[in-house]
Amino acid sequence: MDSFNETWPLVCDYCRQRITTVAFQTWISRIEPQALDFDIGQIKLLVPNAFHRETVTRCYLSLIRDGFSEIFGQTFDIKLVIPEEIELPEANRDDDGKSDDDDAPLTFDNYIVGSSNKFAHAASIAVAQNPGGSYNPLFIYGNSGLGKTHLLHAIRNEVLSNDPNMKIAYVKGDDFTNEIVDSLRHVNQAEFRQKYRNADVLLVDDVQFIGGKESTQEEFFHTFNALYEAKKQIVLTSDRPPKEIKTLEDRLRTRFEWGLIADIQPPDIETRIAILKSKAESLDFEIPDDICEYIANKLKTNVRQLEGVVKKIKAKSYLNGEKPSIMIAQEVISDVQTNDVPVPVTVEKIIEEVARTYGVSPEDIRSTKSRRATLSNARHVAIYIVRQVTGLSMEAIGEEFGGRHYSTMVYTMQTMEKKLEKDIKLKETVEDIIKNIQDM
Repeated sequence: MDSFNETWPLVCDYCRQRITTVAFQTWISRIEPQALDFDIGQIKLLVPNAFHRETVTRCYLSLIRDGFSEIFGQTFDIKLVIPEEIELPEANRDDDGKSDDDDAPLTFDNYIVGSSNKFAHAASIAVAQNPGGSYNPLFIYGNSGLGKTHLLHAIRNEVLSNDPNMKIAYVKGDDFTNEIVDSLRHVNQAEFRQKYRNADVLLVDDVQFIGGKESTQEEFFHTFNALYEAKKQIVLTSDRPPKEIKTLEDRLRTRFEWGLIADIQPPDIETRIAILKSKAESLDFEIPDDICEYIANKLKTNVRQLEGVVKKIKAKSYLNGEKPSIMIAQEVISDVQTNDVPVPVTVEKIIEEVARTYGVSPEDIRSTKSRRATLSNARHVAIYIVRQVTGLSMEAIGEEFGGRHYSTMVYTMQTMEKKLEKDIKLKETVEDIIKNIQDM
């Protein structure tokens, strides 16, 4: 393989065939390859946070190890690292902290601009060149895979290239919630607040995930105020505009609308072809025009898919010792479209999101022991959503929630239906939770 990154999609395919789609999307798809050292037989992989690492270590590490063994014919020691643990020699760093073996850093130079994203692109350049002095906050929204995260990283890289001393904090909305829970558990709120409130630029990806979570919104409100009053730059991305995040507190929604709101739409065919060409060039790989046009006509709504297809075509062509062809493109696109089928919403996924929203643990929601009000409300919401989304029988739902009798489930559903008719806030919370779990 020319690059370690070209091997990772093949390992992902190996894992995908052996676990459920939900498990793959939740735990494997968010892992990123970092380094491969043949001399010591070690592979380093980046996971989003400590909780993710614990789960992958416990449930999927042996599967990942087997995947690499299948490809390389030898066994490796797999080391999982989280972002704050990455320490690379300065000589090997690109502007965004990635080593020479990684993909090209996400910058404005390699962001393909078209009619669908030129407004968001121009606004991002403006805030990167004049942090806190142009549009503050900048709120970018659009469907998954259209380049919102790329713009966040491009802003980061541009700011640092202009002033390497700038302190930049980047976080995903759900990770922000997890960090708050972790800081409360370990009594280190001061350290948490210092990390975000002392930043010169705050970049928050998928901010919709803080909606409905009271303690998260409270902390984010004060963080936002501290940065805004200090004229520090805030950039937020979401899958929907602020007014459509129903469980977002009014005081936050108002603040999100103080600056500039920019949307990103799916790219037109000319932009899609340009994206394919650009990605191939960054991988030192040539794709004929007819294959590019074929791919662009098949994949129309997701930039991430387009880039992923180029990587996979290169990997398959290399392994098969063939030149890129329509046949290889067809195989890769078929895999992508199969994997792009909406992820089935499981009971576990629902309970995890309800738990994050109400600030309790999934284990507590399933438990039959605690009856305190907050936990009871969270449990009732979880039961209601499980029934609405999965269609499981009352008996099956009762088993998922600590072996409760089906009559208890019936009573809970009836109670929730009555509450939802009268409580608009509860109704909006339920609707947002359902949208969040479908977007994960």
